[in-house]
Amino acid sequence: MRKGNIVTIVLLLLFGVIVFFGMSGASVDIYRMRPWYEQVNDNLGLDLKGGGYAVYQADRGDMAADEFEGRFLTTMSVLRARLDNRGFTEANVVAQGSDRIRVEIPGETQSANEVFEMLRKQAVLEFKDAAGKLWITGDLVDSAAAVINSQTGQPVVQLAFNPEGARLFGELTTQAYNDYTAIDIFVDGFKVSSATVDRESGPIFGGNAIITGSFTQQAAEDLAVQIASGALPLMLHEIEALSISAALGENALRTSLFAGLIGIGILFLFMLVYYRLPGLLAVIALLVYGFTILFLLAVIGVQLTLPGIAGLILGIGMAVDGNVIIFERFKEELSTGKTLRAALNSGFSKALRTIIDSNITTVIAAGVIAIFGIGTVKGFGYTLIISILTSMFTALVVTRALLRLVIALKIKNPKLYTIRKPAEASASKGGE
Repeated sequence: MRKGNIVTIVLLLLFGVIVFFGMSGASVDIYRMRPWYEQVNDNLGLDLKGGGYAVYQADRGDMAADEFEGRFLTTMSVLRARLDNRGFTEANVVAQGSDRIRVEIPGETQSANEVFEMLRKQAVLEFKDAAGKLWITGDLVDSAAAVINSQTGQPVVQLAFNPEGARLFGELTTQAYNDYTAIDIFVDGFKVSSATVDRESGPIFGGNAIITGSFTQQAAEDLAVQIASGALPLMLHEIEALSISAALGENALRTSLFAGLIGIGILFLFMLVYYRLPGLLAVIALLVYGFTILFLLAVIGVQLTLPGIAGLILGIGMAVDGNVIIFERFKEELSTGKTLRAALNSGFSKALRTIIDSNITTVIAAGVIAIFGIGTVKGFGYTLIISILTSMFTALVVTRALLRLVIALKIKNPKLYTIRKPAEASASKGGE
């Protein structure tokens, strides 16, 4: 047996071991690998897991394009900070066009509705002393921004108060300076920072202050956004909202999977009946495709939606299409009297260009959808790219390796490979 065939057997056995532990999970000391299907279940989209989404229109007013763009991005960051503070870390905040923001909340419908109600309100920003006494609220803060300290070159958060806020902040810093205590900053009841007054500079008057610390640029920007979240940079108007119950999502997933299994079963039956032994090998290659897809979804963490499932099923169709092209070329070459190995090599060579061309054009279209699409449409693009690339691998690599392995095992009966009658010349050529 050739070295390549031995490698194929080893890789198949290794793949089987990986699939076993991937489906059952594994534990090593304190580390535990969760089963792939559990990881995929954590990333189900709104239409499968339940939840809701809302689309907000930003009021452009008379602002210049550059100013509006800056405020638009800050508004998205503020909404993201509010969601994180409330524990909705799985929520998505994405731009929809140039002046709309889409917020997606997976989970229970009631929780999603509460979040949308919260986003429509102004966040509560509070400055308190060490005893918990409230001194300053968000309406007294004009701005908060992450800047670079010109003296130290380190990121800091710069605050600006209105006149009333400046007076109260001066009194608060005087008390904190004299008592050696900290000033706590809260957003919606969550403490986002605790700062002390610099002993060399003393109390801060005049309405401007900076918060220093061991900030990275991102940490400084995050804190500035959280402080600024007391007032959104842009006025938002809710123009669309939809809630999806978890029960509806579970039913949609169950129905989709059932329909997909029926379709896959019909495909398997067709491949076995029409292509015989190569069809059986194609079924094995499609099983490899399925487990590989499950592994990639678990590792990459792509959010799976109903359109995403459609993309995966479409990928199965592309994989079957690739196998059909290969097997038809193989049968044509075999019917001319070529040996099995020669027919296999020639058939794959003739099918290769057709398969690559048809799949690459689909990948390009899926890439456009993934880049410019929104919501579930974007998820469809991602899953379609993953499924097509995987289907190309299984058709061009796995199926070919399995066919070579079968031929190496001296399984030569032409009836197992084709229903066409081989040419008379095949009797004189013999061999494989």
